[in-house]
Amino acid sequence: MVTISTINWMFVCGLSFCLGGIAVLSFMPLGSDCICPISNPLSKLMGGGEAPGGNGLRVEPAREKRHDHDHTAAAHKMALLVPFRDRFEELLQFVPHITKFLRRQGVAHHIFVLNQVDRYRFNRASLINVGFQFASNVYDYIAMHDVDLLPLNDNLRYEYPSNLGPLHIAGPKLHPKYHYENFVGGILLVRREHFQQMNGMSNQYWGWGLEDDEFFVRIRDAGLRVTRPQDIKTGTNDTFSHIHNRHHRKRDTQKCFNQKEMTRKRDHKTGLDNVQYKILKVHELNVDGVGVTILNILLECDVNKTPWCDCSGNAAAASAVQT
Repeated sequence: MVTISTINWMFVCGLSFCLGGIAVLSFMPLGSDCICPISNPLSKLMGGGEAPGGNGLRVEPAREKRHDHDHTAAAHKMALLVPFRDRFEELLQFVPHITKFLRRQGVAHHIFVLNQVDRYRFNRASLINVGFQFASNVYDYIAMHDVDLLPLNDNLRYEYPSNLGPLHIAGPKLHPKYHYENFVGGILLVRREHFQQMNGMSNQYWGWGLEDDEFFVRIRDAGLRVTRPQDIKTGTNDTFSHIHNRHHRKRDTQKCFNQKEMTRKRDHKTGLDNVQYKILKVHELNVDGVGVTILNILLECDVNKTPWCDCSGNAAAASAVQT
């Protein structure tokens, strides 16, 4: 005969098993079919609730005043896209600095950290394409922003770009390192419709460098032109703080296979409409009271088309383990 105490014991064990299963599932990585572009920053980024896509993943509310992300009254909203890999110390400096800087200007914005978690070589341009797809339903312009470049001059206005074309904040007369006329790297602001018109950025640039030069050609081919801040009194030594330590983190400048030949050409085949990726998880991180959205992005590479994504030949196997 089954006693009451036996039934109670079975119930407690069963409940513990179910809760344990839920806890395990909540930490499992999620495929891109589960995580969709955001559609409402007020419910998705500020309050508790489900992560984008309605997948049941809970996100913690950022611990800052509610009006900091209440962009409903703003004429324009900027998605600050930060391509990222293994630069945590720099991120801890970047987030509070850029937040204070933009708040002084009254710029409605949110920071999206585009964290590349696969084992292919770093692909800044593809990460920006992914970040744009994720945020563009809500934000009407983006800032493509290096994590190691901190603006110091408050006259550098992160304003909505004109209809002429992208607004390059870190121009060659201001950037501490790059001074050629066609340079558009570092910090570039682009309207949503202009980024779509150019089909985003090329996906062929694995490793460090040249993706910005190719994007300059896309800007020109689209009939747009780059504008830059005017009447800036500071120069290359005091407009920005460049916090990258080249000895601690060396640039991946290796060229393998036919990379050098292929990446010197205008890419007419890849861009925003065919970037291949999965968002494994969306995290809400709080840095010194500032809410930041981190996308764990697994990029995919067709080694038959761009074999230089994996000069070692080991990245594909290492990335497969994460899926």
